[in-house]
Amino acid sequence: MHYFEEVAISPDGQRVAWVEKIFDKGRDTGRAAVFASTVDAGAAPRKLGEGRQIAWSHDGKRLAWIDKQLTVATIGAGAVTLTKLDGTLASPAWSPDDTRIAILFAEHGVGGGPLNATPAETGVIGGAVHNQRITLVDVKTRTATPISPPELHVYEATWSPDGKTFALTAAAGPGDNNWWIAQLYTMPATGGAVAPIYKPELQIAQPVWSPDGTTIAFIGGLMSDEGFTGGDVYTIPAGGGRAVNHTAGRKSSPNTVVWTSPAQLLLVEYVGGSTALATLDLTSQNIDRLWQGDEGVHTGTWGNFSAARDGKTVALIRSDFQHPPEIWAGAVGAWKQLTRLNASHHAAWGDAKNLTWKSEGRDVQGWLLYPSDFDPAKRYPMIVMPHGGPAGIAQPRWPEPSFNDATLAALGYFVLLPNARGSFGQGEAFVRANVKDFGGGDLRDVMAGVDTALKLAPIDPNRLGIAGWSYGGYMTMWAITQTNRFKAALAGAGIADWQSYYGENSIDQWMIPYFGASVYDDPAVYAKSSPITFVKKVRTPTLITVGERDGECPAPQSYELWHALDALRIPTELVVYAGEGHWFVDPKHKRDLLDRAGAWFDKYLR
Repeated sequence: MHYFEEVAISPDGQRVAWVEKIFDKGRDTGRAAVFASTVDAGAAPRKLGEGRQIAWSHDGKRLAWIDKQLTVATIGAGAVTLTKLDGTLASPAWSPDDTRIAILFAEHGVGGGPLNATPAETGVIGGAVHNQRITLVDVKTRTATPISPPELHVYEATWSPDGKTFALTAAAGPGDNNWWIAQLYTMPATGGAVAPIYKPELQIAQPVWSPDGTTIAFIGGLMSDEGFTGGDVYTIPAGGGRAVNHTAGRKSSPNTVVWTSPAQLLLVEYVGGSTALATLDLTSQNIDRLWQGDEGVHTGTWGNFSAARDGKTVALIRSDFQHPPEIWAGAVGAWKQLTRLNASHHAAWGDAKNLTWKSEGRDVQGWLLYPSDFDPAKRYPMIVMPHGGPAGIAQPRWPEPSFNDATLAALGYFVLLPNARGSFGQGEAFVRANVKDFGGGDLRDVMAGVDTALKLAPIDPNRLGIAGWSYGGYMTMWAITQTNRFKAALAGAGIADWQSYYGENSIDQWMIPYFGASVYDDPAVYAKSSPITFVKKVRTPTLITVGERDGECPAPQSYELWHALDALRIPTELVVYAGEGHWFVDPKHKRDLLDRAGAWFDKYLR
């Protein structure tokens, strides 16, 4: 397989660059290659170097990326390294005149974000804070100058059209923890004090300037994870003032905004379990849908979408359950396929059906993935897989080489992927419907989906399993304390006790909007949603897995549940993967997790 990580179209819409993982004899090396081609696919793709986080110059002639240091390649010529910095670099962005590149630089920082393994901590804890600062790199002289205040951790920064000002989202460090309380600021491109222009009620992401420099648009809403964006579309005067919500009440979750003119925005939005592109006219407030498809399109973490300056020409990494990823580009809805690197690969699992069902008056959506070699005359086991988040979404996509739904379907299981309340895709009210109610209404939504699937497909109700990671791992831990319908479970990187979790994780700021207060001010609201509170009700054999250095869902949470189940003589096994964070990196660990998952469910559901 060829796995694409990023795509970027040049501002003039003429060229496309992408990042592809590098494998050696089938093993993921952890490195990635940068390629470029023309949108008309008139020339073969050219490898420019190795790295990630690609960014085009405004004239479309140069491409910047990060490979530990900042690198720039001129199309048709070689690549040069511009920096020799000690720390982590991220998010290159060219100035409007292409003479400078802004990066987010954390001096001496190990970086990587909360998904990666946390550093081993001994001695005095919480002392050193390595904030990301806006740092300007002069392309000609190759000098790097930090310009944002050292006490602020900058998460995003974007140039104004005249190159004189930055719009940025930022908060006091530590960075991994405080994204959830970041505010919107502006700052002169020469450096100096920041000017706060918007303090959000919840979370914000993706500030972008209007072409005339008068307005900043952004996404705002309840978001549980940095880089996984969904909410409403807001605009605010660049000098500060009242923020206007342009999508209030809309039954979708916009995740990307692109200005096409001073009065119009291109939106990418989650709709149900699908994705759509639409235009928003700021004068009339009309939203016109241009395209909708059963696939995932978004920017942010693992983004697969990029738009040119005109907002009409785009590039995407497209895939779904049946089609492996390829690079596409062109006019919205009329894009053309640029690569055919995965044409020989075919799904080893069955079809997917888009399901909807009613739960307590709400419309709930999910995907039912069919097993390989499906025979309607047979009855099959089914595994339910709640997604992470909770502000996330299950969408059709070709699976990555890790623990996933498609692998289980290939092994002969139906797999249900519910988008219960708390998910993106049906507007902000639906996203906020599980506030102060983790495991309550969202589990009832899941179980209503199970009943719907049982009516539609030949699924054996006595052979049901449940599996999940992160919030999905929590939902797995919670479900087995609330029902005995599941005969096997896999809880990956889950949360057993919200009270102890509050003091163990490295991102506790995300919990306040969901629970309404800290655990010290309202411990009862945390206890009522904790699996450990009801653990004596468990009868389900449960495999528990976690990364040794997971900062988002720390290993002690998995130890807690495993210890309780073992004491209660419930069949259980705990596997802690050495050196791993919330998102596994080592291919051996990914494969081991797949093998264990398959063996566990085969043992109890076959």
